[in-house]
Amino acid sequence: MILSRISSKAQTTIPRAVRAALGLQQGDAVRYEIDGDRVIMTRAEGPDPFLANFSTFTEWADEADCKAYDGF
Repeated sequence: MILSRISSKAQTTIPRAVRAALGLQQGDAVRYEIDGDRVIMTRAEGPDPFLANFSTFTEWADEADCKAYDGF
C-alpha cells in the first residue's frame, strides 16, 4: 500500500512509485474518476479538454484580430 498526506492547502505529492507506474513527468496532466468511495487516477492523454473547448471559438479568428495580437 502506498500512502501520502494532504497538506493544509489540500495538496499532496504523488508518490514516486505511482509516478513511475503511470509514466508521469513534470507538466503531465492526470485525470480523476470518482467511483463510489474510490478515486481512480490515470494519466490524462491528449489535449487538455479545458483548452480544447476554446479552439471552437471563431469570433476572434479572422485576420484583423490575429494581427492585433502579434505582439503577444
